[in-house]
Amino acid sequence: MKIRSLLARVPVPVQLGVPLASALLLTAACSSAASTSPGPASASSPPAAGSSASASTTGTVITTHAGSAGTFLTDGSGRTVYLWAKDGMNMSACSGACAAAWPPVPATGTLTAAGGAKASDLGTITRSDGTRQATYDGHPLYYFVGDSAAGQTNGQGSDNFGAKWWLVGPSGAQITGSDTASAANAPAPAGSAAAGSSNAAGGWS
Repeated sequence: MKIRSLLARVPVPVQLGVPLASALLLTAACSSAASTSPGPASASSPPAAGSSASASTTGTVITTHAGSAGTFLTDGSGRTVYLWAKDGMNMSACSGACAAAWPPVPATGTLTAAGGAKASDLGTITRSDGTRQATYDGHPLYYFVGDSAAGQTNGQGSDNFGAKWWLVGPSGAQITGSDTASAANAPAPAGSAAAGSSNAAGGWS
């Protein structure tokens, strides 16, 4: 009763101000706590382990493609690769203008075999400029600048730079038959024998 009587003597505005002040203090404390809480990770935060950043590094893939002349090697994107009859075992004789027209297949990362290609036949050599080139069964591998799409074989049977360029079979043998993918897209190279035998020939020419 004494407390009620004391409160009754306090003016009404003062009585209302006490809970109002308490409420304002509580709101300020909450907003202060919210402002110091950690926010979402920024864009500069390092990616978590196992994220796509760590999976972006890839290596050279050698796989196979079925063509009219037989199954032959391509890279992972389907681009045809060739061997050059002038090369020696694990030795490239193609450089300068030759390498500009027939770019060496780079050996990046870990070489991987897919399709009908054999991992045991994959290898690398170091070129005179210090770059690494992929090999298959001892054959240095090359692209042809005349191929503009996956599966094209416009370089098949060419005798550019004094020796033949052939498709490579999954056994490591050179394929000397003509392929309709090249015949449909470009004329046979001058002086070539692209219409040779339709069988895959093993060994070095």
